[in-house]
Amino acid sequence: MTEFLARTRREKAMLRRKVASEMGGLSPERRTAAAARARTLLQQQRVWQEARTVLLFAPLPEELDVWPLVGAALADGKQVALPRYAGASAEYIACWVREPQKEMELGHYGIREPNENCAIAPLLRLDFILVPGVAFDLHGRRLGRGRGHYDRVLAAARGTTCGVAFDEQIVREVPVEPHDVHLNCILTPTRWIEL
Repeated sequence: MTEFLARTRREKAMLRRKVASEMGGLSPERRTAAAARARTLLQQQRVWQEARTVLLFAPLPEELDVWPLVGAALADGKQVALPRYAGASAEYIACWVREPQKEMELGHYGIREPNENCAIAPLLRLDFILVPGVAFDLHGRRLGRGRGHYDRVLAAARGTTCGVAFDEQIVREVPVEPHDVHLNCILTPTRWIEL
């Protein structure tokens, strides 16, 4: 088992470098246009339209920009949660936000997250969860940043899980370890993939 895990972790590290290299060629204009297409495509999906409680995320600069969905979801009457790093337990929790412009702060990893005044959102109450990642494959496997934070959130949640990616982040196969959680669907600027 140890040899398997070591090989898998090496494969993950190589895939992270490969995808990062490919993503470096995307211009800011192309990223912006692609993100707008992906958001529109998501809003056309029944699972999004019917979801009453959603967990979104504040994207890093290299990730597909889903941030406008926060305002759109709130305007549609959805309850919106965002991840917050809980230092005491060294894991992410979900917290409800109503006024993101007032309730967000820079968090542990330099990511925008809800401040401590925001109530905790029970993971079992979430209907739909958007998930960032470095790479995804068409079997619902996700390559994250290597800390396992999202896998722990996903393991405790029961809603539909959806990976979010640029088309360049879809690969033939993502190597997985036993703790890696598979997703229900994948969103790119050109495709909605249900698994």
